[in-house]
Amino acid sequence: MPFFSVIIPLYNKENSIKNTLISLLSQTFSDFEVILVNDGSTDLSESRALEISDTRIKLFSTENQGVSKARNYGISKASGTLVAFLDADDYWFPNHLEQLSNLYKMFPECGLYCTNYERFFNADKIIKPKHIDIPSYPWKGIVKDFFKSSYIDRIAWTSAVAVPLAVLNEIGGFKTTITLGAGEDTDLWIRLALRYDVAFDNEISSRHVLDAENRISLEKTLRRSYARLDEFKEEEKKNVSLKKYLDLHRVFFAIQHKLAGDTKTYNFYIQSVDKANIPLKAKIVMAMPTLLAQKFYAFKKYLERKNILVSIYD
Repeated sequence: MPFFSVIIPLYNKENSIKNTLISLLSQTFSDFEVILVNDGSTDLSESRALEISDTRIKLFSTENQGVSKARNYGISKASGTLVAFLDADDYWFPNHLEQLSNLYKMFPECGLYCTNYERFFNADKIIKPKHIDIPSYPWKGIVKDFFKSSYIDRIAWTSAVAVPLAVLNEIGGFKTTITLGAGEDTDLWIRLALRYDVAFDNEISSRHVLDAENRISLEKTLRRSYARLDEFKEEEKKNVSLKKYLDLHRVFFAIQHKLAGDTKTYNFYIQSVDKANIPLKAKIVMAMPTLLAQKFYAFKKYLERKNILVSIYD
């Protein structure tokens, strides 16, 4: 039985899957199986993946059902002690699984193990996350307040976490009603963090690739099903940091729908938000007429192409 089951959902990533697999197979910790779920790709993704030969790789093909169902299918096939997730366009540095295994040995009772990561836009723009109340590098330990530490950038990012298989079987996997980029991973991390301690190693061991090919377009907003976040209403009444964490996500979802011209969904998210939890720059955008907000968004994207990163959420 392998120590890690690494689950990779694969959908139309023919240009990146080989590099992703190479980074996985270059790990210093080698006791793992790879569960590669081809989620109905229509390009050459599966052919590119098959160019990499390793007995630890198990390839499964399904009809296109979405990333959450693909990950859950992978979980159903897993046999490892820990389940690690890797998206087909992301990258692991050689020590990634070793760091996660060390976290597990140090803190075996946790329900979520996370390592630090970098966000890669291009060779000239690589961003390190900002986490609140996390000691400076090098540090590994139990996160005191998972939600507060994730106000600016998330402690848990999908390609940099591992979860015990027994825990996933207990609480369930990803919600299949939530689509890619609409909070499907956030929902799971919340459920885990409410019930278990979270361990974190602040050494960067993975890369979140955010180049133009892989970023989700705003044009798809109206075709996605977002996490509603209302199932946590009772918990957020008793947990101030959870409330703010959820409100920051609600603001983000609301602005996405404002930019897409969906006033009804915008109002759904905003009605639950404590105004004190809205960042000033987000308040300014929310007060803009939709057309002006869209122009502001277009200018923000222009700045990104010039390697100037602007966020309204910090």
